[in-house]
Amino acid sequence: MSFDFDAPFERTGTDSEKWAKYAGRDILPLWVADMDFAAPPAVIAALHARVAHGVFGYNLPTASQTQAVVNYLARQFAWVVAPEWIVWLPGLVSALNVACRAVGEKNDAVFTVTPIYPPFLSAPKLAERRLVSVPLIQGKHHWEWDFDAVDAALEGSSTKLFLLCHPHNPTGRAWQIDELTQLARLAEKHDLVICSDEIHNGLILSAPHQHRVFATLSGDIAARTITLMAPSKTFNIPGLGCAFAVISDASLRHKFTTAMRGIVPHANALGMAATEAAYRTCDAWQAALLDYLRGNARAVENAVANIPGLAMHPVEATYLAWIDAREFAQQRGINTPASPAQYFEAHGLGLSDGAAFGTPGFVRLNFGTRRALLDDALKRLKAACQ
Repeated sequence: MSFDFDAPFERTGTDSEKWAKYAGRDILPLWVADMDFAAPPAVIAALHARVAHGVFGYNLPTASQTQAVVNYLARQFAWVVAPEWIVWLPGLVSALNVACRAVGEKNDAVFTVTPIYPPFLSAPKLAERRLVSVPLIQGKHHWEWDFDAVDAALEGSSTKLFLLCHPHNPTGRAWQIDELTQLARLAEKHDLVICSDEIHNGLILSAPHQHRVFATLSGDIAARTITLMAPSKTFNIPGLGCAFAVISDASLRHKFTTAMRGIVPHANALGMAATEAAYRTCDAWQAALLDYLRGNARAVENAVANIPGLAMHPVEATYLAWIDAREFAQQRGINTPASPAQYFEAHGLGLSDGAAFGTPGFVRLNFGTRRALLDDALKRLKAACQ
Protein backbone atom coordinates (compact mmCIF):
# COMPACT_ATOMS: atom_id res chain seq x y z
CA MET A 1 0.00 0.00 0.00
CA SER A 2 1.33 3.45 -0.92
CA PHE A 3 0.81 6.72 0.96
CA ASP A 4 0.98 10.21 -0.54
CA PHE A 5 2.97 12.56 1.68
CA ASP A 6 3.18 15.10 -1.14
CA ALA A 7 -0.57 15.80 -1.06
CA PRO A 8 -1.23 19.44 -0.11
CA PHE A 9 -3.52 20.16 2.83
CA GLU A 10 -4.89 23.64 3.43
CA ARG A 11 -4.26 24.43 7.09
CA THR A 12 -4.66 28.20 6.95
CA GLY A 13 -8.02 29.30 8.29
CA THR A 14 -8.38 26.12 10.35
CA ASP A 15 -7.70 25.61 14.07
CA SER A 16 -3.98 25.06 13.40
CA GLU A 17 -1.80 26.87 15.96
CA LYS A 18 1.16 26.33 13.67
CA TRP A 19 -0.40 28.10 10.69
CA ALA A 20 -2.43 30.70 12.58
CA LYS A 21 0.70 32.31 14.00
CA TYR A 22 1.53 33.93 10.68
CA ALA A 23 -1.98 34.31 9.25
CA GLY A 24 -2.11 36.93 6.51
CA ARG A 25 1.70 37.10 6.23
CA ASP A 26 3.99 35.49 3.68
CA ILE A 27 5.84 33.41 6.27
CA LEU A 28 6.16 29.63 6.05
CA PRO A 29 5.56 28.12 9.52
CA LEU A 30 8.21 25.52 10.31
CA TRP A 31 8.22 25.97 14.07
CA VAL A 32 5.90 24.02 16.41
CA ALA A 33 6.35 20.24 16.22
CA ASP A 34 3.37 18.96 14.30
CA MET A 35 3.54 17.66 10.74
CA ASP A 36 1.55 18.82 7.72
CA PHE A 37 0.53 15.27 6.78
CA ALA A 38 -2.87 13.64 7.18
CA ALA A 39 -3.06 11.00 9.89
CA PRO A 40 -2.86 7.36 8.75
CA PRO A 41 -6.00 6.14 6.90
CA ALA A 42 -6.63 3.51 9.60
CA VAL A 43 -6.64 6.22 12.27
CA ILE A 44 -9.08 8.34 10.28
CA ALA A 45 -11.34 5.30 9.79
CA ALA A 46 -11.28 4.57 13.52
CA LEU A 47 -12.26 8.15 14.27
CA HIS A 48 -15.15 7.97 11.80
CA ALA A 49 -16.36 4.79 13.48
CA ARG A 50 -16.15 6.33 16.94
CA VAL A 51 -17.97 9.49 15.82
CA ALA A 52 -20.66 7.38 14.14
CA HIS A 53 -21.47 5.85 17.53
CA GLY A 54 -22.76 9.29 18.47
CA VAL A 55 -22.35 9.17 22.26
CA PHE A 56 -19.41 10.97 23.85
CA GLY A 57 -19.83 10.50 27.57
CA TYR A 58 -17.07 10.22 30.13
CA ASN A 59 -14.70 7.54 28.96
CA LEU A 60 -12.40 4.98 30.51
CA PRO A 61 -9.67 3.06 28.66
CA THR A 62 -10.98 -0.21 27.30
CA ALA A 63 -9.12 -3.48 27.68
CA SER A 64 -8.60 -3.47 23.91
CA GLN A 65 -7.02 0.00 23.94
CA THR A 66 -4.67 -0.89 26.78
CA GLN A 67 -3.71 -4.17 25.12
CA ALA A 68 -2.90 -2.30 21.90
CA VAL A 69 -0.28 -0.32 23.81
CA VAL A 70 1.10 -3.44 25.49
CA ASN A 71 1.36 -5.23 22.15
CA TYR A 72 2.95 -2.25 20.40
CA LEU A 73 5.66 -1.87 23.04
CA ALA A 74 6.43 -5.58 22.87
CA ARG A 75 6.52 -5.58 19.05
CA GLN A 76 8.56 -2.41 18.61
CA PHE A 77 10.92 -2.50 21.58
CA ALA A 78 10.73 -6.02 23.05
CA TRP A 79 9.43 -4.35 26.22
CA VAL A 80 7.04 -6.50 28.23
CA VAL A 81 4.69 -4.17 30.09
CA ALA A 82 1.91 -5.13 32.51
CA PRO A 83 -1.39 -3.32 31.83
CA GLU A 84 -1.50 -1.93 35.37
CA TRP A 85 1.77 -0.07 34.78
CA ILE A 86 0.05 2.22 32.26
CA VAL A 87 -1.25 5.62 33.40
CA TRP A 88 -3.31 7.37 30.72
CA LEU A 89 -2.77 11.10 30.24
CA PRO A 90 -4.05 13.94 28.03
CA GLY A 91 -0.52 14.89 26.98
CA LEU A 92 3.18 14.81 27.80
CA VAL A 93 3.57 18.43 28.92
CA SER A 94 1.13 17.87 31.77
CA ALA A 95 2.99 14.63 32.54
CA LEU A 96 6.31 16.47 32.88
CA ASN A 97 4.68 18.85 35.33
CA VAL A 98 3.11 15.97 37.26
CA ALA A 99 6.48 14.22 37.54
CA CYS A 100 8.06 17.36 39.00
CA ARG A 101 5.30 17.50 41.63
CA ALA A 102 5.41 13.77 42.38
CA VAL A 103 9.13 13.45 43.08
CA GLY A 104 10.91 15.19 45.93
CA GLU A 105 9.80 18.17 47.98
CA LYS A 106 9.59 21.93 47.59
CA ASN A 107 13.01 23.45 46.82
CA ASP A 108 14.53 20.10 45.84
CA ALA A 109 16.28 20.18 42.49
CA VAL A 110 15.33 18.80 39.08
CA PHE A 111 18.11 18.14 36.59
CA THR A 112 18.15 18.34 32.80
CA VAL A 113 20.48 19.41 29.99
CA THR A 114 20.31 22.23 27.47
CA PRO A 115 19.30 22.74 24.76
CA ILE A 116 15.99 21.13 25.65
CA TYR A 117 12.27 21.23 24.86
CA PRO A 118 11.06 24.35 26.75
CA PRO A 119 8.61 22.61 29.20
CA PHE A 120 11.64 20.81 30.69
CA LEU A 121 12.83 24.24 31.82
CA SER A 122 9.48 25.56 33.05
CA ALA A 123 7.98 22.50 34.78
CA PRO A 124 10.42 22.43 37.73
CA LYS A 125 9.82 26.08 38.52
CA LEU A 126 6.04 25.64 38.35
CA ALA A 127 6.39 22.79 40.88
CA GLU A 128 8.50 25.01 43.17
CA ARG A 129 11.61 22.99 42.45
CA ARG A 130 15.04 24.33 41.59
CA LEU A 131 16.33 23.76 38.08
CA VAL A 132 19.86 22.39 37.71
CA SER A 133 21.26 21.98 34.20
CA VAL A 134 24.43 21.59 32.18
CA PRO A 135 24.87 22.07 28.43
CA LEU A 136 25.35 19.28 25.95
CA ILE A 137 28.60 19.39 23.97
CA GLN A 138 28.53 20.16 20.26
CA GLY A 139 30.91 17.40 19.17
CA LYS A 140 32.53 16.81 15.81
CA HIS A 141 29.90 14.37 14.58
CA HIS A 142 26.92 14.92 16.89
CA TRP A 143 25.79 16.43 20.17
CA GLU A 144 27.28 14.65 23.19
CA TRP A 145 26.90 14.37 26.95
CA ASP A 146 29.48 15.87 29.28
CA PHE A 147 29.16 13.10 31.85
CA ASP A 148 31.72 14.61 34.21
CA ALA A 149 29.80 17.89 34.24
CA VAL A 150 26.54 16.02 34.85
CA ASP A 151 28.09 14.14 37.75
CA ALA A 152 29.48 17.34 39.26
CA ALA A 153 26.14 19.16 38.91
CA LEU A 154 24.30 16.33 40.65
CA GLU A 155 26.80 16.07 43.50
CA GLY A 156 25.34 17.75 46.60
CA SER A 157 22.57 19.52 44.65
CA SER A 158 19.62 17.80 46.38
CA THR A 159 18.47 16.67 42.95
CA LYS A 160 15.71 14.08 43.13
CA LEU A 161 14.49 13.97 39.51
CA PHE A 162 16.27 13.69 36.17
CA LEU A 163 14.26 14.86 33.14
CA LEU A 164 15.58 12.95 30.12
CA CYS A 165 14.53 13.62 26.52
CA HIS A 166 15.10 10.42 24.51
CA PRO A 167 15.29 10.79 21.49
CA HIS A 168 16.38 14.35 22.04
CA ASN A 169 14.42 17.44 21.10
CA PRO A 170 15.78 19.70 19.63
CA THR A 171 19.18 18.22 18.60
CA GLY A 172 17.71 15.13 16.93
CA ARG A 173 20.06 12.74 18.76
CA ALA A 174 19.05 9.11 19.17
CA TRP A 175 20.90 8.27 22.39
CA GLN A 176 22.81 4.99 22.15
CA ILE A 177 23.22 2.17 24.63
CA ASP A 178 26.64 3.29 25.91
CA GLU A 179 25.33 6.80 26.58
CA LEU A 180 22.17 5.52 28.26
CA THR A 181 24.21 3.13 30.38
CA GLN A 182 26.37 5.97 31.69
CA LEU A 183 23.26 7.98 32.51
CA ALA A 184 21.83 4.97 34.33
CA ARG A 185 24.99 4.69 36.44
CA LEU A 186 24.71 8.35 37.40
CA ALA A 187 21.04 7.91 38.28
CA GLU A 188 21.93 5.01 40.57
CA LYS A 189 24.92 6.82 42.08
CA HIS A 190 22.83 9.89 42.97
CA ASP A 191 19.62 7.95 43.74
CA LEU A 192 17.50 9.74 41.15
CA VAL A 193 14.11 9.11 39.66
CA ILE A 194 14.29 9.41 35.87
CA CYS A 195 11.40 10.82 33.89
CA SER A 196 12.19 9.72 30.34
CA ASP A 197 10.22 11.55 27.64
CA GLU A 198 10.26 9.07 24.75
CA ILE A 199 7.54 10.64 22.60
CA HIS A 200 9.78 10.59 19.49
CA ASN A 201 10.62 6.87 19.82
CA GLY A 202 8.89 6.04 16.52
CA LEU A 203 10.85 8.60 14.52
CA ILE A 204 14.34 7.10 14.25
CA LEU A 205 15.74 8.25 10.90
CA SER A 206 19.32 7.01 11.02
CA ALA A 207 19.50 3.40 9.83
CA PRO A 208 22.20 2.22 12.29
CA HIS A 209 20.22 3.49 15.27
CA GLN A 210 17.44 1.81 17.19
CA HIS A 211 15.40 3.13 20.07
CA ARG A 212 16.23 1.51 23.41
CA VAL A 213 13.65 2.19 26.11
CA PHE A 214 15.56 3.60 29.09
CA ALA A 215 13.56 1.55 31.60
CA THR A 216 14.75 -1.70 29.98
CA LEU A 217 18.40 -1.17 30.97
CA SER A 218 18.03 -3.01 34.28
CA GLY A 219 15.56 -3.89 37.01
CA ASP A 220 16.83 -1.10 39.23
CA ILE A 221 16.50 1.45 36.45
CA ALA A 222 12.97 0.26 35.65
CA ALA A 223 11.99 0.74 39.31
CA ARG A 224 13.17 4.36 39.28
CA THR A 225 11.85 5.36 35.83
CA ILE A 226 8.71 7.14 34.65
CA THR A 227 8.50 6.54 30.89
CA LEU A 228 6.35 8.99 28.92
CA MET A 229 5.05 8.06 25.47
CA ALA A 230 2.32 9.00 23.01
CA PRO A 231 1.39 8.27 19.40
CA SER A 232 0.99 11.98 18.70
CA LYS A 233 4.34 12.76 17.05
CA THR A 234 4.82 9.57 15.03
CA PHE A 235 1.25 9.45 13.69
CA ASN A 236 0.59 13.22 13.67
CA ILE A 237 -2.37 13.28 16.06
CA PRO A 238 -1.22 15.73 18.79
CA GLY A 239 -4.53 17.58 18.77
CA LEU A 240 -6.39 14.48 19.95
CA GLY A 241 -4.95 14.65 23.47
CA CYS A 242 -3.85 11.13 24.35
CA ALA A 243 -0.61 9.97 25.99
CA PHE A 244 0.49 7.62 28.74
CA ALA A 245 3.13 6.96 31.37
CA VAL A 246 4.56 3.52 32.04
CA ILE A 247 5.63 3.13 35.69
CA SER A 248 6.47 -0.37 36.86
CA ASP A 249 7.17 0.49 40.51
CA ALA A 250 3.90 0.58 42.45
CA SER A 251 5.09 3.19 44.97
CA LEU A 252 6.37 5.56 42.29
CA ARG A 253 3.19 5.02 40.27
CA HIS A 254 1.09 5.91 43.34
CA LYS A 255 3.05 9.14 43.85
CA PHE A 256 2.51 10.03 40.20
CA THR A 257 -1.23 9.34 40.17
CA THR A 258 -1.66 11.16 43.49
CA ALA A 259 -0.01 14.26 42.01
CA MET A 260 -2.46 14.05 39.09
CA ARG A 261 -5.59 14.18 41.23
CA GLY A 262 -7.89 17.11 40.63
CA ILE A 263 -5.75 18.74 37.94
CA VAL A 264 -5.22 16.24 35.12
CA PRO A 265 -8.26 15.25 33.04
CA HIS A 266 -8.90 11.94 31.32
CA ALA A 267 -7.40 11.19 27.94
CA ASN A 268 -9.69 12.24 25.10
CA ALA A 269 -12.12 9.57 23.88
CA LEU A 270 -11.30 10.19 20.22
CA GLY A 271 -7.61 10.20 21.09
CA MET A 272 -7.99 6.78 22.70
CA ALA A 273 -9.64 5.40 19.58
CA ALA A 274 -6.93 6.90 17.39
CA THR A 275 -4.19 5.52 19.63
CA GLU A 276 -5.51 2.00 19.37
CA ALA A 277 -5.72 2.19 15.59
CA ALA A 278 -2.25 3.73 15.27
CA TYR A 279 -0.61 1.09 17.42
CA ARG A 280 -2.47 -1.86 15.93
CA THR A 281 -2.50 -1.27 12.19
CA CYS A 282 -0.19 1.55 11.07
CA ASP A 283 3.28 0.01 10.91
CA ALA A 284 3.37 0.27 7.09
CA TRP A 285 2.32 3.93 7.19
CA GLN A 286 5.01 4.63 9.79
CA ALA A 287 7.68 2.97 7.64
CA ALA A 288 6.64 5.04 4.61
CA LEU A 289 6.65 8.22 6.71
CA LEU A 290 10.20 7.53 7.89
CA ASP A 291 11.41 7.07 4.31
CA TYR A 292 9.85 10.40 3.36
CA LEU A 293 11.29 12.20 6.39
CA ARG A 294 14.75 10.82 5.64
CA GLY A 295 14.59 12.50 2.24
CA ASN A 296 13.49 15.76 3.86
CA ALA A 297 16.29 15.54 6.43
CA ARG A 298 18.88 15.09 3.69
CA ALA A 299 17.47 18.11 1.83
CA VAL A 300 17.82 20.29 4.94
CA GLU A 301 21.30 19.00 5.76
CA ASN A 302 22.51 19.60 2.19
CA ALA A 303 21.04 23.11 2.11
CA VAL A 304 22.56 24.13 5.44
CA ALA A 305 25.95 22.68 4.46
CA ASN A 306 26.03 25.08 1.52
CA ILE A 307 25.11 28.24 3.43
CA PRO A 308 28.10 30.00 5.03
CA GLY A 309 27.51 30.83 8.68
CA LEU A 310 25.04 28.01 9.32
CA ALA A 311 25.83 24.52 10.61
CA MET A 312 24.02 21.44 11.85
CA HIS A 313 24.65 17.80 12.67
CA PRO A 314 22.76 15.06 10.80
CA VAL A 315 19.33 14.34 12.26
CA GLU A 316 19.23 10.85 13.79
CA ALA A 317 15.65 11.07 15.08
CA THR A 318 12.60 13.38 15.05
CA TYR A 319 11.61 15.66 12.16
CA LEU A 320 13.43 18.64 13.66
CA ALA A 321 16.66 20.24 12.46
CA TRP A 322 18.72 22.10 15.06
CA ILE A 323 20.67 24.77 13.18
CA ASP A 324 23.59 26.72 14.61
CA ALA A 325 23.22 30.29 13.35
CA ARG A 326 25.65 31.95 15.75
CA GLU A 327 28.36 32.58 13.17
CA PHE A 328 25.78 33.94 10.73
CA ALA A 329 24.34 36.20 13.45
CA GLN A 330 27.81 37.49 14.26
CA GLN A 331 28.51 38.18 10.59
CA ARG A 332 25.26 40.13 10.26
CA GLY A 333 25.53 41.89 13.60
CA ILE A 334 22.37 40.23 14.90
CA ASN A 335 22.61 40.69 18.65
CA THR A 336 20.25 40.82 21.62
CA PRO A 337 17.39 41.67 21.68
CA ALA A 338 17.21 40.53 18.06
CA SER A 339 17.82 36.88 17.21
CA PRO A 340 18.43 34.72 14.16
CA ALA A 341 14.84 33.51 14.43
CA GLN A 342 13.56 37.07 14.14
CA TYR A 343 15.84 37.69 11.19
CA PHE A 344 14.57 34.63 9.31
CA GLU A 345 10.98 35.51 10.18
CA ALA A 346 11.50 38.86 8.48
CA HIS A 347 12.62 36.87 5.41
CA GLY A 348 9.58 34.60 5.23
CA LEU A 349 10.55 31.70 7.52
CA GLY A 350 8.89 30.97 10.86
CA LEU A 351 11.40 28.95 12.90
CA SER A 352 11.65 28.22 16.63
CA ASP A 353 14.03 30.47 18.57
CA GLY A 354 16.86 28.60 20.29
CA ALA A 355 16.64 30.93 23.28
CA ALA A 356 13.43 29.18 24.38
CA PHE A 357 15.43 25.92 24.49
CA GLY A 358 18.14 27.48 26.65
CA THR A 359 20.57 28.02 23.74
CA PRO A 360 20.38 31.44 22.03
CA GLY A 361 21.79 31.71 18.53
CA PHE A 362 20.21 28.50 17.26
CA VAL A 363 16.98 27.92 15.36
CA ARG A 364 14.84 24.79 15.08
CA LEU A 365 13.34 23.93 11.70
CA ASN A 366 10.44 21.45 11.45
CA PHE A 367 10.83 19.52 8.18
CA GLY A 368 7.72 17.38 8.72
CA THR A 369 5.99 18.83 5.70
CA ARG A 370 5.53 18.09 2.00
CA ARG A 371 8.65 18.32 -0.14
CA ALA A 372 7.46 21.21 -2.32
CA LEU A 373 6.84 23.43 0.70
CA LEU A 374 10.17 22.42 2.25
CA ASP A 375 11.98 23.24 -1.00
CA ASP A 376 10.39 26.69 -0.94
CA ALA A 377 11.46 27.13 2.67
CA LEU A 378 15.06 26.15 1.91
CA LYS A 379 15.16 28.59 -1.01
CA ARG A 380 14.02 31.30 1.40
CA LEU A 381 16.67 30.25 3.90
CA LYS A 382 19.38 30.55 1.26
CA ALA A 383 18.06 33.88 0.01
CA ALA A 384 17.88 35.25 3.55
CA CYS A 385 21.52 34.35 4.11
CA GLN A 386 22.61 35.95 0.85
